[in-house]
Amino acid sequence: MWTTITQITPYAIIFTIPLLITALGGLFSERSGVVNIGLEGLMIIGAFSGAFVIFKVNEMWPDNPYVLWLGILGALVAGALFSLLHAFASINLSADQVISGTAINMIAGALTIFLARNMTGSGNIELTGFQPYNVPYLSDIPVIGPLLFTKTYDTTWLILLVLAVSAYILYLTPFGLRLRACGEHPHAAEAAGVNVQRMRYIAVIISGAFAGLGGAIITLTYAGQFTGSVSGLGFLALAALIFGQWRPLGILGATLFFGIASTVANVSQVIPELAVIPPVILKVFPYVVTLIALIVFSKTSRAPKAVGEPYDSGKR
Repeated sequence: MWTTITQITPYAIIFTIPLLITALGGLFSERSGVVNIGLEGLMIIGAFSGAFVIFKVNEMWPDNPYVLWLGILGALVAGALFSLLHAFASINLSADQVISGTAINMIAGALTIFLARNMTGSGNIELTGFQPYNVPYLSDIPVIGPLLFTKTYDTTWLILLVLAVSAYILYLTPFGLRLRACGEHPHAAEAAGVNVQRMRYIAVIISGAFAGLGGAIITLTYAGQFTGSVSGLGFLALAALIFGQWRPLGILGATLFFGIASTVANVSQVIPELAVIPPVILKVFPYVVTLIALIVFSKTSRAPKAVGEPYDSGKR
């Protein structure tokens, strides 16, 4: 049993990290009052942008040691820029935020495949991403070491640092207080001198950057290539956001739970203890668990009061 746990946990953490950073992006957006259904599409944009930057940099500077981090930077920038479409439609035009996000999802997949084929000659962009490693000394710690510090990536520790900084910003800084006020009582925030539209723009841009980063991490860790899809992880991140009650630590727990469920489904056939379970059951397990979690927590969920509502400064 212990062997099975030590086999699954490192992969579960790897799978959790892109979910976590994408859900954190959704947290910033929804805390400001803007629903971002487009996380899936923004992840695809990030996955493509990161892979494309790495592909082109490798052509010009084949042995550039920072090429993967340049890809990460490209994904951040692309996700942030693409999210401006959603921000403009939702904030300036007061469009339905769900429809706007859905449009982002529909555009992203087709656009990135088209660009990949025209710019690289193939719809798939293969690359060599980050390599897993065992953290020196820490991986030798009994019990904890094999679980947390083996087969890890640099991006794992980067995202955990982003999680800590995000929690600090949201709850311990004036910026975080203003952002949360825009999602709860935007007119009261405006009366206190907060520019609600600007705060919402910033939050949506952050969500786009984080979702783009999540897509790039998938490409640069366990996927190893851009294929035009992130397998619905953007929607799973949205579910984790609701499951985690719009709180950073809650999101961490929810994404880890979904990460373990998905990992069990993906590696079941190579682990003897799980191979006895019919594969179809394990494949649908993460999605069934997601639906059950959303049903169970739907009545007790405490979303920001003004989330999804267009803001008009002329109304009180």
